[in-house]
Amino acid sequence: MSGIKRETIIRVILGICMIFVSIGMIYGKSKAGNADEKGRTYIEESEKTAKQKNTEKSRKDSTESTKADSTIKDQMTEAQQLSDTEAKDIAEAEAVEASIQPGQYPVMGISSIRAWQLVNYFKAHGSTYPAEVLTQGGAPDIETFAQMYYEEATAEGVRPEVAFAQAMKETGWLQYGGDMQITQYNFAGIGTTGGGVPGNSYPDVRTGIRAQIQHLKAYATDEALAGECVDDRYSYVTKGSAPYVEWLGQKENPEGYGWATGERYGYDIVEMIHAMRK
Repeated sequence: MSGIKRETIIRVILGICMIFVSIGMIYGKSKAGNADEKGRTYIEESEKTAKQKNTEKSRKDSTESTKADSTIKDQMTEAQQLSDTEAKDIAEAEAVEASIQPGQYPVMGISSIRAWQLVNYFKAHGSTYPAEVLTQGGAPDIETFAQMYYEEATAEGVRPEVAFAQAMKETGWLQYGGDMQITQYNFAGIGTTGGGVPGNSYPDVRTGIRAQIQHLKAYATDEALAGECVDDRYSYVTKGSAPYVEWLGQKENPEGYGWATGERYGYDIVEMIHAMRK
């Protein structure tokens, strides 16, 4: 084969190779372009999905926030209404209490005193609350004990401060030490007549408080009890014989009736009530 033919063949082969290379480059670019396009499409779709999710989340958060704000506002409104009602009741009670004459502090009636004031009064005295024993009777702390007094007294229309102050006087601030034992849940000396007679016993703290409240009501008025009678000495009392706290002492009672024989018994309780209000 001559040199010219060989050179021609080589050129043809190189030309063909270049054609294949060009085709390959064109195909590669086309494929890369498709890949880039798919990549861009995927990214765009991902971004779109993310935006949609964020939008939905923002709407959900906004809705929940609105609901939460609405709930809080409702709660605040309800609390304000309760507060306004409470304030009105206290104002009415204070107006009545302002008209109380010396020596005539009523056992019955609405009161401006609330349970928390009974608690503060006890704590201010510095006595230790006998939690170990009274827990067994259903009153593990002074807050529960005071709340029971408030509930039982208001249920019968008796002033809670009167019953609570009397209990503190009768039990020596729940320390006892006389004929009664704390496990009797008798907080007012009901049935104790001296000479070692322990008096009445009750199954739990609330029942003992209720009996005291009912006994006080028996002295204060001839009105019927609002609840079932648990005071088994209720029938012994001359109804309405001591409408004022000061008359609970027999020596100060015009008719000689009364809860106790000690001098100034009722007056001491009233002095305790005044201290409670300070």
